[in-house]
Amino acid sequence: MPAKIAVFVDVQNIYYTTRDSYQKQFNYRKFWQHLSAQGDILIANAYATERHDTQQQKFQSALKHIGFTVKLKPFIQRSDGSAKGDWDVGITIDVLDAAPHVDTVVLLSGDGDFDLLLKAAKDKYEVSTKVYGVPALTANSLMNACDEFIEITPSLLQ
Repeated sequence: MPAKIAVFVDVQNIYYTTRDSYQKQFNYRKFWQHLSAQGDILIANAYATERHDTQQQKFQSALKHIGFTVKLKPFIQRSDGSAKGDWDVGITIDVLDAAPHVDTVVLLSGDGDFDLLLKAAKDKYEVSTKVYGVPALTANSLMNACDEFIEITPSLLQ
């Protein structure tokens, strides 16, 4: 029986870490093919900020075409120039909702804030946890919290 997989993508984090480390973009189609070979993807959520920009909308359409559910949050530009578009709480809720129904939780992010989430999902629901990230830009606490850390290598880039 194939493994039941839920995947959660912190789109902004993956965009910036792959761009900063490799000067390339993450290839979601190749990733989907790679993950599909490991089991059945039951849940696939990609979390992004809504910027009402044509290029972003094309990207989001491509994600939907691949099979992702795209969840959008408004991009907020503060008066001091800083920005906010954080999905940490939404990702956490969705992971904990999905964990009882799957064998494996896959997280694409380097954000160390998710270490407690992965530990909780493993402890409470006995799921396997995998993190895909850029090693130099992934928190050690996150790498240590998951069952398996998979480095985003050029084979997963475009």
